[in-house]
Amino acid sequence: MSASLTERLREARARRGALLSEPSTTAFRLVNGAPDGVPDVTVDCFSGLPVVSLYRDFAPAEEQALLDAAWEAWAPRSLYLKRRPREARVLANVAREVVAPEQPARGAPVEALEALENGLRFLIRPAQGLSVGLYLDMRETRGWLRGQVQGLTVLNLFSYTCAFGVVATAGGAKRVLNVDTSRRVLDWGEENARLNGQAVDRYDYVAGDVFDWLGRLAKKGERFDVVISDPPSFSTTRSTRFSAARDYPLLAEAAARVVAPGGRLVACCNLAPLTPRRFEAMVDEGVARAGREAHPVISLGPSPVDFPSSPDAPSGLKVHVLQLR
Repeated sequence: MSASLTERLREARARRGALLSEPSTTAFRLVNGAPDGVPDVTVDCFSGLPVVSLYRDFAPAEEQALLDAAWEAWAPRSLYLKRRPREARVLANVAREVVAPEQPARGAPVEALEALENGLRFLIRPAQGLSVGLYLDMRETRGWLRGQVQGLTVLNLFSYTCAFGVVATAGGAKRVLNVDTSRRVLDWGEENARLNGQAVDRYDYVAGDVFDWLGRLAKKGERFDVVISDPPSFSTTRSTRFSAARDYPLLAEAAARVVAPGGRLVACCNLAPLTPRRFEAMVDEGVARAGREAHPVISLGPSPVDFPSSPDAPSGLKVHVLQLR
């Protein structure tokens, strides 16, 4: 079994040939679960460093066999492990070392490294937690956005480490406002901007509840040419509890109120059980509640090169772009 698994991992890497030979991008998914022949496992690779994620409870021997096979198949300098069972959000608060060990599963510790995406530099911290700094399924959407924002104002909601902000600035945006609940990840976002030689204005990195800030911005009459909404599937702040499956119309409504006439709403969701048709209907419902008319611009998703899908394992990411009147 181990030899067969090693071979499957080698074959998965070989299928990424187009990315392996692209020097301007060193961050991509190496294994995408069942479509790559390794169910319940994903592997994200950052400048040659693989981060393995497990989506069920693996028996210890099974886990070690997988790590041994990955080490043999790819011979990386280090290998990090993340355990993501359904209860991972709870475990992350009470047993973080179990869910996201700070020490590598194999090889030498790596506190931080830089990875490239379409020539832009991003700081990756593989031992930081479940999320290491860059969501790779958004690469295609970020690439599209870069060509759309010259001279425009951009609001980046749920910004995390501000990858959309970095890309928008690189694309010539006039201003980018990043909003996230966490000051720590916003500081990380500022680091990413500086890595790319971009000026940093602390007023454009706002920590707080997104719904609260959308209300404030709407009340002040602020409008943006592009609003990016990429929320976690579930989140809790002091004032709100958000579930994408239940609350996306509310989010789309609040976001639509700060889109300038003729501007665009980039609505994103990564909740796998939510079908693209249902998600788009929820976004459309929210926009209509805001009293805005809209027409679809484009639907986007992850690159099929490193995020292959199948009928039994469809892509979880959905991106619905609307232009609002």
